[in-house]
Amino acid sequence: MSASNLRSAPEKELRILLLGLDNAGKTTLLKQLASEEVTQVTPTAGFNIKSVVSDGFKLNVWDIGGQSKIRPYWKNYFENTDVLIYVIDSSDKKRLEETGDELTELLLDDKLKSVPLLVFANKQDVVGALKASEIAECLKLVKLMDRTWQIQGCSALQGTGVKQILYIVHGWFNVLDGSDLNRQMALGNVID
Repeated sequence: MSASNLRSAPEKELRILLLGLDNAGKTTLLKQLASEEVTQVTPTAGFNIKSVVSDGFKLNVWDIGGQSKIRPYWKNYFENTDVLIYVIDSSDKKRLEETGDELTELLLDDKLKSVPLLVFANKQDVVGALKASEIAECLKLVKLMDRTWQIQGCSALQGTGVKQILYIVHGWFNVLDGSDLNRQMALGNVID
């Protein structure tokens, strides 16, 4: 993605919902995506919105806090979501069941029924972190037969794998004929 493409007017605007448990690294991931400094990141008490323009797309990313008291309000942001990004702390094995339960609840909601899912297995830089393939197996992502999805290993803090969001979204959506989701994409992909 060249710098000239980043400055051109976007042809397609997408709403991306960024969710996950508290301390998963959502805000750090968003700051990396927006090419901002990540040395001081505070927990999101409400929500952050950032727009990233790339290769004909304007991605409006809504980062919603993940604390347990905020999660019941997630549903207020589901309307008109084009892509759901769910961030998981790969190093926190104790919360894997909790994060899986929250993800399952999200995927059962009618407003998110046909929305493609991108799971980021964050904190891959932490010793002992589960690989994306291990998380996919634990969360039984392969059973998502009616949804386009992908799980991607990353380190939001180091920026590793974060820009993949742009490539994945570009792969899912095309602007050639104005059609929406590119269904030629495989239903599920795992990238460690």
